[in-house]
Amino acid sequence: MKLTKSISIWWGPPKDFDSNKYERRISWLELFFDLVYVVAISQITHRLAHHLNIEGFLENICLFTLIFWGWLNGSFHHDLHGNQGLRTRLMMLWQMMIIAAIAITLKKTTDDYKGVTILFMIMQLYITYQWWSVGLYDKSHRQYNIPYTILFLISFFLMSLTLYISHYWLKVIFPLILLCNYAPPFISHRILVRTAKTLDLSSSMFERMGLFTIIIFGELVIGVVNGISEIKTLHFIDWINFTLAISVVFSMWWIFFTFVSSRKVKRGFDKASLLELMYIPALIALGFVAASLSSFFIESEHTNGYQRLFGFGVAAFLFCIYLIMDLLVYPDVFKTLKYSMRLSLLFTAALFLILSLINYQLSITTYLIMVESILIIEIAFLNYVYYKQLLLEGIDPSEV
Repeated sequence: MKLTKSISIWWGPPKDFDSNKYERRISWLELFFDLVYVVAISQITHRLAHHLNIEGFLENICLFTLIFWGWLNGSFHHDLHGNQGLRTRLMMLWQMMIIAAIAITLKKTTDDYKGVTILFMIMQLYITYQWWSVGLYDKSHRQYNIPYTILFLISFFLMSLTLYISHYWLKVIFPLILLCNYAPPFISHRILVRTAKTLDLSSSMFERMGLFTIIIFGELVIGVVNGISEIKTLHFIDWINFTLAISVVFSMWWIFFTFVSSRKVKRGFDKASLLELMYIPALIALGFVAASLSSFFIESEHTNGYQRLFGFGVAAFLFCIYLIMDLLVYPDVFKTLKYSMRLSLLFTAALFLILSLINYQLSITTYLIMVESILIIEIAFLNYVYYKQLLLEGIDPSEV
């Protein structure tokens, strides 16, 4: 009996999510796990930079949604059931190996996606096992992981079909795969409600999503560096463009983390799941910006196309912030400001969308100055209304 208990502690069975009622720090293992996923995302961003067409966009969206699904489920499973035991570490390691293999295959894939599909099927089956296996240790959890197990297995079956059907049917099957993969949390929410149990997005998981976003912002910086590095002989104007581009990336970062960081998600598993879904288009939009920056700084016949993709990415990103804000809890001072701030973000997003739809010819420097000016005006307005309200209410900014 003593030996069995010792082995149990050493192996570390999954933690019951009912005991997940404390704040915890993000572990180094989780950060390592995130970096491996970003390697895969870097590969699909690189592919998009060399295939800036409708097919390239659709490929990027499909691959990103599957990769992000893997990261989200691996991260959420660890947040709910992870511990310091050997089992948790091995489960994380095996998933890291799968996604690293996907990254390698993506780099070598041209037109034949069978290898990538098989690896995604392995990841699908592995994540299915992760959720199903919790029920072996915690019987009370079995009713909550049933939607995960059934729908994930259906998704696995649909993926296997794509190996044998024509490319045309992918348009029908892939949305079904996404539906099966992303629907289980909403179904489990209904079960939780019936059993009078609640499950909210933990502060550590919300922080993980913020850190993941920062790493994606790193892809934008890499895009700027790679784009400038493509210029054989750097001139003063190229350094001006470099400075402007980094400033644009920083301005986007400022807007996102001003509204999203250090906040709490509204209570409810459905709110948490919806927030996670909102991150998908936001991060895809950042990927579009990163891909355009890789080929942005050399004047060519495609310059206008890169600028339009860049503008569309910024517009989509700002619109996602507008939607995400509705799922977060803000201090009381924001109650009178939230409407005007969200409206301002929506207006700026619409302005970038209009600019991306107009066929114009601007130099790279002129375009970057225009983009940064719009973002600075937005930031200045947000700061003005915020600090003005604090002064009116006599609130110390450091206390908010």
